[in-house]
Amino acid sequence: MDIRKFREKRGLSQQELADELRTTQQTVGRWEAGLVVPPLNSAVRLADLFNITLDELVGRAVANPPPWNTDELILALRLYLNNPTSPPGKSSAEVIALSNLLNTLAEWLGNERTGAYRNPNGVYMKLMNFRRLDPRFAEKGNVGLVNGGQLEKVVWDRYAANPSRLNAVADAITASLQMPSTTLNRGDDLEVTEAEEGRVLTSLHRSRERNRKLVEQRKAMALRDGKGIRCEGCGFEYAEKYGEHGRGFIEVHHTIPLHTLPQSMTTRLEDLALVCADCHRMIHAKAQWLTMGALQEIVKK
Repeated sequence: MDIRKFREKRGLSQQELADELRTTQQTVGRWEAGLVVPPLNSAVRLADLFNITLDELVGRAVANPPPWNTDELILALRLYLNNPTSPPGKSSAEVIALSNLLNTLAEWLGNERTGAYRNPNGVYMKLMNFRRLDPRFAEKGNVGLVNGGQLEKVVWDRYAANPSRLNAVADAITASLQMPSTTLNRGDDLEVTEAEEGRVLTSLHRSRERNRKLVEQRKAMALRDGKGIRCEGCGFEYAEKYGEHGRGFIEVHHTIPLHTLPQSMTTRLEDLALVCADCHRMIHAKAQWLTMGALQEIVKK
């Protein structure tokens, strides 16, 4: 039973761990030295505190849960920023609700879940991981739990200074998970980099772009307007390059912000831009996707 390893991983001293368990530092020292085995109630509390199972506590091999992804961290950061000075406790309604939502998200993502998967204790620990990035606490030397992942900093840097955008994106992720499964493209899309807003909204975006009925209607609108079926980014037309074989071929890009997708149940043709395959790949090449205006500026240069 390697209590010391888990304690140090959580950045706790023996005295801090003893305070959490309402016991003495000497007792914790005897546990770590293997002189005494913790009683069952203390072992259960240790497992909860370390966000591990009893099997892990006693050294039985178990599968590790997958790392937290962008969607999960966005939802967790919103809860943290709503309560920065005192995050809700492990048994609070807010933490339990987020735990349930993350398990719904895991089901959508196809992640295998165990009884400890994103449980309330784990959610609380993730909130405390954000504290190490919060300058208000760093200035006081109170850095929270230090063993977070790099993606936490990425999400913090994107959203911590813009809570209104964070709330909009988190609301959109939550709303998307309530949609019928047919509205989302859940397969992996190797040619598209996941957007800053996470995998759920990326999938919803791609589902709109791959709706063949919408694509054909948008091409028909371009012909009616006399603009022809050519890329709105670079002007390329497949028929000019490939003759009859390429006539009428084009892709479309959905231009509205991802966080507005759940509210925009009806896709307007004006929200779809005709793009060649190369320009479309460049739009989606990095997590901060290009706008059509930015794409056009790059092509001009």
